[in-house]
Amino acid sequence: MKYRTIGADPARRREVSVLALGAMLFGSVTDEQTSFAILDRYVEAGGTFIDTSNNYAFWVDGSQGGQSEQLLGRWLRSRGVAKDVVIATKLGARPLAPGTGYVDNAEGLSAKTIRESVERSREQLGVDTIDLLYTHIEDRTVPTAETVGALGELVAEGTVGLLGVSNHAMWRVERARALAAASGVAGYEVLQYQHSLLRPRFDIPFPLFEDGSLGSAGPELLSYLRAEPELTLVAYSPLLSGAYVRQDKPLPSDYDHPGTPARLDVLRQVAKECGAGVNQVVLAWQIGGSLPVIPLAGASSVTQLEENLAAVDLELTEDQRARLDAAH
Repeated sequence: MKYRTIGADPARRREVSVLALGAMLFGSVTDEQTSFAILDRYVEAGGTFIDTSNNYAFWVDGSQGGQSEQLLGRWLRSRGVAKDVVIATKLGARPLAPGTGYVDNAEGLSAKTIRESVERSREQLGVDTIDLLYTHIEDRTVPTAETVGALGELVAEGTVGLLGVSNHAMWRVERARALAAASGVAGYEVLQYQHSLLRPRFDIPFPLFEDGSLGSAGPELLSYLRAEPELTLVAYSPLLSGAYVRQDKPLPSDYDHPGTPARLDVLRQVAKECGAGVNQVVLAWQIGGSLPVIPLAGASSVTQLEENLAAVDLELTEDQRARLDAAH
């Protein structure tokens, strides 16, 4: 395994594995025995960075979520590895009532909600400190200063280690970070957005948000990452839910443009040259790139996890990387 540091403050920064494990469906779609087996193998291979959310997976059974956090809590207690791994969770998108969604009925990011949600997550995970806490989606009904202040208090208390942000417009991320700096409190240090080798069209809105730029890491976010070297991008859905390799998983409509076939052609060429799978090349492209990107990949079996883990040691040549980058 290889490792990367997230966070800039020496007192709070953490070293994590360059491949993060997504636990979104653990405890719901993926049963406990299989989930435990995947988690055990991930840690055995040197993996240390596990991702969940307080609303995973509410859509499976019409609940408010929490199954993933609860399963991770049981696993952490049974294995005694809480100090050896970094657990990231999210708040803000938990449905307020069972059977509803988070687009129009989310818990939001008020100071009161943040405090209550963090306490619930700590209890479900069975930890004193949440290693990394993300604000999951925007809440434009609450002043940014209120959200920033509430998060800063939790870090100062030691209840939360690092702060991250997901699915927010970049101008709001910058505003929040500026407010935190001006107030002398901890600010966002990790960004979590959808990012892969294939690029979506940004003139087609992301299905769950008003602004098509909110879900995916576009040129503005990548430029921001270059300008702010202390930030790290955690890339969710790097393998596009299996669409690179599965005929039954078509690419989303926002990938239907002339650049997609060109990039797929080069991807397949490079995979053949490496004697690797296309998924492994995509992950290796992210892990070894010039920008600080940590792919966040889920797995529904140990076999899938093994394939992903093999990408960590796959070294692309400069020529291969240049061809992947240039294809459009």
